[in-house]
Amino acid sequence: MPVTPANPRRWLVLIAVMLAILPVVFDMTILHVAIPTLTQSLGATGNEVLWIIDIYPLLMAGLLVPMGTLADRVGNRRILLAGLTVFAIASGLAAFAQSAAMLIGARMLLALGGSMIMPCVLGIIRRNFEDEGERAMALGLWSAVAAAGAAVGPLIGGALLEKFWWGSVFLINVPIMLIVAPVCSLLLPRIEETTPGKWPIGQAIVLILGMISLVYCIKAAFAAGQPPVPVPLILAFGIAMLAAFARKQLRSSEPMLDLSLFSHPAIVAGMIMAIVAMGALGGVELTLAQELQYVLDKTPLQAGIFMIPLMAAVAVGGPVAGYLSNLLGLRPLAVLSLLVSAVALGFLAWSDFHDPGLTVPAMLAVLGLMLSTGLTASSIAIMGSVEASKGGAAGSLEATGYELGTGLGIALFGVFMSGVFGRTIAMPAGLTPEQAEQAARSIGDTYLVAHQLAAGEGAALIAAGKAAFSTTHSVLLSVSAALIGALALLVFFLLANYRNDGGAHG
Repeated sequence: MPVTPANPRRWLVLIAVMLAILPVVFDMTILHVAIPTLTQSLGATGNEVLWIIDIYPLLMAGLLVPMGTLADRVGNRRILLAGLTVFAIASGLAAFAQSAAMLIGARMLLALGGSMIMPCVLGIIRRNFEDEGERAMALGLWSAVAAAGAAVGPLIGGALLEKFWWGSVFLINVPIMLIVAPVCSLLLPRIEETTPGKWPIGQAIVLILGMISLVYCIKAAFAAGQPPVPVPLILAFGIAMLAAFARKQLRSSEPMLDLSLFSHPAIVAGMIMAIVAMGALGGVELTLAQELQYVLDKTPLQAGIFMIPLMAAVAVGGPVAGYLSNLLGLRPLAVLSLLVSAVALGFLAWSDFHDPGLTVPAMLAVLGLMLSTGLTASSIAIMGSVEASKGGAAGSLEATGYELGTGLGIALFGVFMSGVFGRTIAMPAGLTPEQAEQAARSIGDTYLVAHQLAAGEGAALIAAGKAAFSTTHSVLLSVSAALIGALALLVFFLLANYRNDGGAHG
């Protein structure tokens, strides 16, 4: 089989697709510091706030594999440019949303645009970098940009909120896309090899319905005010949809998702690391942003600045991980990144953020570095375990792990946070049962109720909410630390047969 000559503009292509990915990853986390402002402006409940944040990554997780397959059929360039257009339109709609429901709808459209962009970026990198060394470097740079973009989102959001209204965190995407789209149109190859055959839209719908149903059940089972009866029915529906999708993939001559990839223990380990690292990053940022603003009364910009050590460390983690992987081997690096992340989370769980000193910023930096290292390790494990012909499918799985991790991390952190907060808060006297029930849902709801009360009663309720949230923050990060420590052991066994030269035994 003849060797395809290297694209002489491949590094410019890499820059173009990294620019394209930035607004997508910004939107994973940029809302975190905007939540208090947005909650008060739209009068959103705690449950609505969670949907506003995580409908984007969760819906995208269901759309990534179908959109990756569609890109294989019609070309990465065409789908990428269409995705950039959809993303820009959705950003404008989100910026001027007048209610929580309208914002959730706009975030769903953002997820559609993002899901068209993400797999195309990985597919373009895979097609333009045939040399293994260059491809590893390109993937490391992509991973660093993706992780750094997600990490720096709160800082950008905080800076915008100092001068503008909450919708500015979405509107900023529009001028970015007006620059990125022409650059991508100019630099990306116009002629691409495509996969023949029809796009199985039916399989795509089944997969999306299954994933969203399961995620809804995770949220609804714990959210206050949700009727308990539909949850088992929706859970059964979601499981049935995913089972039907899996059965179709196993029987189809041209499956949308090659399930045989999961026979590689290294790919399973890589998916676990991607989900855990992105879940922890998203969940910790959401928790810290609320702690800093609701409890410590910091402005959005001050909260973003406080998290700079976390963001800066995430940005350098990719290149560091590439070097350490060659030095130590993938297995020790992957396990070490998870174990040290667990230690850093445990330390932060019981730290005093009123008096952070140097230790809290240092632990934030250690956490960011280790989570970013884990993301790059997951990329090496996944992309190094398959032959080139399956690189696109493997890349789609990796991107799904990123989005699913972010969505589930925020959903589970939010649900657990709400549960602990409601059991911890000591309600002051004088509240009606309805007010007490709403105030116990989240600290955002506590502030909403407090604003309806007389000054003294409102201040007492806010003080109770602050005390409860500090306890919630400690419990939440402690449990997360224990879970990540346990997952380090699982990854240790899954990578037992991984070869340091970039492959895995079957």
